[in-house]
Amino acid sequence: MKVLVIGSGGREHAIIDKLSESSLVDKIYAAPGNDGMAKQAELVAISDTDVEALVKFALEKNIDLTVVGPEVSLAAGVVDAFKAKGLKIFGPDKKAARIESSKEYAKELMKKYHIPTADFQSFSSYEEAWNYVQEKGAPIVIKYDGLAAGKGVVVAMSLKEAQKALKDMLVDDKYGKDKVVIEEYLEGPEFSFLCFVDGKNVYPLELSQDHKRAFDDDEGPNTGGMGAYSPLPFITKEDREEALEKIMKPTAAALVDDDSSFTGVLYGGLMKTKDGIKVIEFNCRFGDPETEVVLPRLESDLFVAFNKVIDHEDPELVWDNQVYLGVVLASEGYPGSYEKMHAINGLEKVTGKVYAMGVKIVDGQTYNNGGRVLIIVEKADTVAKAREKALDDIKKIESDNLFYRSDIGHWAL
Repeated sequence: MKVLVIGSGGREHAIIDKLSESSLVDKIYAAPGNDGMAKQAELVAISDTDVEALVKFALEKNIDLTVVGPEVSLAAGVVDAFKAKGLKIFGPDKKAARIESSKEYAKELMKKYHIPTADFQSFSSYEEAWNYVQEKGAPIVIKYDGLAAGKGVVVAMSLKEAQKALKDMLVDDKYGKDKVVIEEYLEGPEFSFLCFVDGKNVYPLELSQDHKRAFDDDEGPNTGGMGAYSPLPFITKEDREEALEKIMKPTAAALVDDDSSFTGVLYGGLMKTKDGIKVIEFNCRFGDPETEVVLPRLESDLFVAFNKVIDHEDPELVWDNQVYLGVVLASEGYPGSYEKMHAINGLEKVTGKVYAMGVKIVDGQTYNNGGRVLIIVEKADTVAKAREKALDDIKKIESDNLFYRSDIGHWAL
């Protein structure tokens, strides 16, 4: 079988890595991919939003299955276009992808179907939004309504921070021209609940937690994620059941009811609050970096699982019980501006899994080529041991332009 994976980051590399273990898969293509995954997939120079070119490629190469990584591809309607040509593809169509591409749509859906989440208001006027924030006070959460590569959420601990976020989003159009959703601030540990979904059928994957802030002790700006680990000792079986029965299943059913039936991975960004589990956000695809610690735990065949979900059959999901923990190496300056093409050496000494997030390889030399560059994933019996192994691996890597967090997994410790 021939598989096309759309996307270019660590999430896609982890998907490719797991698909390459399947005895049914002969050939994997990555569009556009990155050089760090070239040993497992043939790179195709097509942008992840060039829907027409992706469809043409899949038809020419007789691709048996396409898997979509990034939300931008889903929001661009890649699934709709593939299905129109009779091509098999794993991911939600454009309408169902609104659960991520519009924060306002997601919040209104939760309100209508009584899915527990923070109270909210939407605004397109800076003045009205700022008046509302001053009335409510800080801390308060401000979200850009559209897609912003995981960076359009500000947890403002002061009115000054809140005002800056509103100016960025509504005056300076930092992420584009769109509304903001302002939410009450909730407290408690966050966790990620990824589920395979086919209409009203929900198949839970293992829980994970990512670390959004750039620096240790959850300091610094929000990023796309600086590391993750799975499983989570502080989320009980009862918590998981509550999240599945009160949030993930009702949301899948709500989407069907709203004529936006979802097929693919529904990602619940959830929080364990004193009033129960609540939704922070939904994504319409695999999380990044959560995928890099969840998929290595999967012992069953991912290619078979993808096909079963698309074919309305129950997938078999068998999991390794060890702890998997991943630490992201990012370019100095990320999530702001950063320099590219700094040499990286020593990767061959790493014992854990190395997933490429943003690298370029020229004449055998690896360079950084993105904000998040690599994620190093190790496994062990405990969170502490897995972290120790990952940090030991990182010490073997030589580069003058990478930074990382040394406290991934601190909620569990």
